[in-house]
Amino acid sequence: MATRAPFLKTRYGGYHHRQVPPEDAELTRVGPDTPCGEYMRRFWQPVCYSDELKDLPLKLRILGEDLVAFRDGSGAVGLLELHCPHRGTSLEFGLVGAKGIRCCYHGWLFDVDGAILETPGEPATSPLKDKLCHGAYPVHEAHGMVFAYMGPPEEMPAFPTYDSFSRPGYRMIPGRKYFYPCNWLQILENAMDPVHTAFLHTIVSGAVFTDEFGVLPELEFVETPVGMIYIATRRVGDNIWARMVENVLPNLQQVAPIWETGQQEHPFSGPMMSRWIVPLDDSSTMLIEFRHVSETEGVVTPDWWADRNIMLPGQLGADSYEESQRRPGDFEAQVSQRPIAVHGLEHLGTTDRGVTLFRKQIRSGIRAVKAGKDPVGLFRDGGAAIPTYCNDTVVCVPPAKTPELDKRLMRETGRRLAEGYLAVPPLLAAAE
Repeated sequence: MATRAPFLKTRYGGYHHRQVPPEDAELTRVGPDTPCGEYMRRFWQPVCYSDELKDLPLKLRILGEDLVAFRDGSGAVGLLELHCPHRGTSLEFGLVGAKGIRCCYHGWLFDVDGAILETPGEPATSPLKDKLCHGAYPVHEAHGMVFAYMGPPEEMPAFPTYDSFSRPGYRMIPGRKYFYPCNWLQILENAMDPVHTAFLHTIVSGAVFTDEFGVLPELEFVETPVGMIYIATRRVGDNIWARMVENVLPNLQQVAPIWETGQQEHPFSGPMMSRWIVPLDDSSTMLIEFRHVSETEGVVTPDWWADRNIMLPGQLGADSYEESQRRPGDFEAQVSQRPIAVHGLEHLGTTDRGVTLFRKQIRSGIRAVKAGKDPVGLFRDGGAAIPTYCNDTVVCVPPAKTPELDKRLMRETGRRLAEGYLAVPPLLAAAE
């Protein structure tokens, strides 16, 4: 079969451009035994909020695996394979008890670690429950969220504590959980594409953030010890506003405040949101977030940000197809790239350097795991806070003499700020 040419050089040439090449499977496929799936499984992944685990089991799909989560009467959380090993009945219909979960069909009882505690109906001398275990994964609860480790048990790392999760003067609250019918990568790499804010979130749909976002920024992209940041610098009067949004490998993004205007000088501010982009399977994804709410006098977080029922603009599909065409947001822009975006048809430009670098980082992590090494972003030692770098910073730097010199000044200012933060992580310094 012919391969579709990525570039057309003739007008009305659609006939020669009909074949669609396959997606980049190394980066996009996440099921068991796939390269990216095994990479993702080396890290703790969020699966649900703690307050979702009530008196009924919660059916989940994570990394192509069907699972059930529950909290038993002792308070212990279990994450088990969905289907009972006896006759395959789904444990989403199970009975959560004082200890473990019991299958509704024949009453087999499973502990949170997969141990089979009871097999009613079997003879008292039956060796079944002592010989078998049900599939289970380790879990960890933190800040109102449940995380799971789904990789090789002997490779389980310490649970990571990022400095933004214990930030002086802020409290962290659970946010919203929502779903996109597309591959995880095309959602997360959007965070390294800051130019889209000046078009999608300003010109096309109106200023859904502040008006200052409509100014095309000067861009730099910098690798960090945990992933990468973009540095988008904008001129606001005599100020330079440096916005740094972060991808923490493999699938955590930290977003700087969207209510920033750049009008007032202030130092490193930290993120407003920490959000994981969790693959459910190859073509569906869960977005699940923490929100950072200020408790510091003089540092204002909008009241609506502490209401987890209120969403960021453009994150969900519009109420009607016509409305989605008139005011598209991130949902439409990302989902419409196909269920799995086809990189072989893209024409990347200079503003896509961040997307290219992020894909390179993910590919390097995948290949490190394949070679039996720890990927970047994986930490074996627990306890110490891990530095992160997402923030807005506004500094007073009067304009240079010409527009070109001023663009250079903005880029240099952003770079210097980032270099300083990499040398001395501000949130760790503040905590000390």
